[in-house]
Amino acid sequence: MNILIWLVLGGLIGWAASTLLRMREGIPLNVIVGIVGAVLGGWFLSPFVGVSTINQGNFSVPGLIVSFLGAVILLLIVNFVRRATLW
Repeated sequence: MNILIWLVLGGLIGWAASTLLRMREGIPLNVIVGIVGAVLGGWFLSPFVGVSTINQGNFSVPGLIVSFLGAVILLLIVNFVRRATLW
């Protein structure tokens, strides 16, 4: 059951991040971006703010915000890499 919640929250976080950045991504990529972004948020942002992410079992508002910021950062990196390969 925990994995199902993790996938749904990851998908919602990925969708919210892609909506914020006005990127059209599919549902599978939104789930991947949400989960991987939460991992990145846990590695890089959590030490600065002292909050764990959804991947670490923290389903609080600060944990969701850190996961969301990680997803936004990941989408920015993916967008940058896509643009760089087109040149």
